[in-house]
Parts: sequence; C-alpha cells; structure tokens
Amino acid sequence: MVLRTVGEVLPAALAIALSPFPVIAIVLLLGSAHGRRNGVAFAFGWVVALSALMAAVVLLMNGTDEADGTSAALFDWGRVVVGLLLIGLAVKKWRGRPRSSDEVVLPGWITAIDTATPARSLVIGLALAGINPKHLAIAASAAASITDISTTRDDAVIAIIVFVVLASSSVLGAVLFHAVGGQRAAAPLESVKQFMLANNAVIMMVVLLVLGAKILGDGLGAIST
Repeated sequence: MVLRTVGEVLPAALAIALSPFPVIAIVLLLGSAHGRRNGVAFAFGWVVALSALMAAVVLLMNGTDEADGTSAALFDWGRVVVGLLLIGLAVKKWRGRPRSSDEVVLPGWITAIDTATPARSLVIGLALAGINPKHLAIAASAAASITDISTTRDDAVIAIIVFVVLASSSVLGAVLFHAVGGQRAAAPLESVKQFMLANNAVIMMVVLLVLGAKILGDGLGAIST
C-alpha cells in the first residue's frame, strides 16, 4: 500500500517540494536572527497548512467519487482543464524567464524575511502552503490519486501523510540539515538558495509541464473509460 501510494502521489509531491520560493524562504529564515526558531515555525506552519489542504480536498474528492455520473464526468473534465492550464502556465513561465543579464526580482515578503519573528515565520509557512493556487491544483491531482487507491479511511490517512512528508521534504530537510550542521550548513544552504533564485523560472516550467501532462492524461484516461 505504501509503495503504491508513493508511486501515485510522487509527481505531485515533488512538484511542491521543488517549488523554489518555499526553499528560498526557509533558507533565508534559517539564516536570520532567530534562525532555528524561525525555521521550525515556518516548517510547522507549512506542514499544518498542507495537511489541512490535502485532507479537505480528499474529503471533497470522496464526495465527488460517490456522486452521480454527471458529477464524476464534470470532475474528469475539470482535470483536463487544470492540466491544460498548468501546461499553458509552464509555457508562460518559459517565455517570461529572465535572461542572463536580467536582475531577479523577488516578492516583497521575501526581501523582508531577515527581520521575521517566529510568529511571522509561522504565518508565512501557513500562507505559502495553504493559499497558493498552484498548490490547490496540485493537491487536487494528488487527492484524485489518493481517492483511486484508498479503499478505507485509514488508507486515505496514510496516503495523505505520505504525500505531505514527500511534499515537505525540501523544507524539513533544510531545517534538519541546519540543526545538525550548524554554521557548517550555511554555505551549502546558500548555494541551494542561489541556484533556486537563478533557475526559478526554468524549475517551475519543468514542474508545471510534467504535472500538467500527468493531470491532463489522468483526466483524458478517466473520460475515455
């Protein structure tokens, strides 16, 4: 069951784990004045929000799965639309990617992270995981897979836990690496941050393209059966 769950939710989980902004945020928070507390607070908010989002979407999908044929068909067509939108967004990311001479412009909340408190770090974690439209689309894809493979409530809970752990691996990994490595972890984490900054558009393009293709294929496959 666990191995099958990992296989089904891995693409969606990696799409979240490889999102550049959460990685950039956690590295900056770990390097701030209250680094360890900020990092733990951010990670806690991230895991709580992502878990709540997944639980809510899985419950909604279960309701749809038990509904009449029309509702199920609408949901399958919805997956097709979401897949096409993600592919379109991937193309937009690629066409709008900064050239080598362009300066990378960061959101204002990232530039203000150096002065963040643990409470603010918690809020940032909650917001990044819970109210991101891309995460909602990704959660819907993962929830559809979980609904397909789960035969009991316990199976669904295990699947959600597996997804959240995989999707949070980059954030939790950075916190753990910082806790174990201390000052020695600063340089490797900074290298990861710089890589994410420099390749943000390309990373997101690949993630959105792969995930969009999977959701589109799942939707078309469900419609054709």
